[in-house]
Amino acid sequence: MPSPLQTLFRTPLGRAVVGDSLDLLTTLPDESVDLVFTSPPFALLRQKSYGNVDQHEYVDWLCGFAPQIHRVLKSTGSYVLDLGGAYKRGLPVRSVHQFRVLLRHVDDLGFHLAEEFYWHNPCKLPSPIEWVNKRKLRAKDTVNTLWWLSKTEWPKADVSKVLAPYSERMKTLLRDPAKFYKPKERPSGHQIGKAFAKDNGGAIPPNLIHLANTESNSSYLRFCTTFDIAPHPARFPVELPEFFIRFLTVEGDRVVDIFGGSGTTGKAAERFGRQWLTCDLERDYVRGSLFRFTDDRDEAFVRKLLSEIDRGNEPLIGPRQPGLFDFANGDSNNVG
Repeated sequence: MPSPLQTLFRTPLGRAVVGDSLDLLTTLPDESVDLVFTSPPFALLRQKSYGNVDQHEYVDWLCGFAPQIHRVLKSTGSYVLDLGGAYKRGLPVRSVHQFRVLLRHVDDLGFHLAEEFYWHNPCKLPSPIEWVNKRKLRAKDTVNTLWWLSKTEWPKADVSKVLAPYSERMKTLLRDPAKFYKPKERPSGHQIGKAFAKDNGGAIPPNLIHLANTESNSSYLRFCTTFDIAPHPARFPVELPEFFIRFLTVEGDRVVDIFGGSGTTGKAAERFGRQWLTCDLERDYVRGSLFRFTDDRDEAFVRKLLSEIDRGNEPLIGPRQPGLFDFANGDSNNVG
């Protein structure tokens, strides 16, 4: 039987839902979503509180969501999947589950690999302890893979929206190109012309994303402590979904996170004016994700919101904005 789906709270642009994401996806209209960004429970050797499955089941389980994701994505839409690596049980060799997931999506499930990205988190703890710390056979793993999958070969994207700051050296060059730069041919044969010294507002970002996962004093953690709610143990920094939301969507587009966790994707989407929908099986995690949207609120206000949630009233955080398609319900009851 399908699991019941329950919206715990809303904002002017989105909603946070408790339930099975596969059930939720079946309620969404065809081609109604611009971006699915998500970080599923990783295929770890140890069972975690957030419900990861064993490695040998992982590929089939995760790929089970793909047909519905493919259906609800617009033809120009994207599916970005953040996957961590793992070792085989009892051995100092790596599982290749994340590559099997990619091949299944491309070879069997109708997706294209638009580009592979890698998230480098320098604050990641060394693991497994046996191979890294004790026997010192392996280096510390600090990189997750992110598969940017698309429904067609031409998904919507604009890298100019995510330009990186120029280096100090580049800023010096731009101030006086004639003094510091002369066009010439590289050893590879590539011709580098004068356009290289043009100020484009920033540098094209690489597909290696450097982000330290160091959340320690956010309103999310503060309110989790205040209201005795366990924080989600596998949070990613809000800047990670922000990058892909800015890169692959425009204002008013619809973003979905099918493993919503602590609500970082919804927070990023709200910040940049995108409609959003997050879903998680664990009610406590969805309830706690409320704190992502209460940065400027006091304890009394947040306590009242939690009380409304516990009474099943689906509180709205902030003023309702007219004219938005209520795509989580498949209707337009938000239109003023």
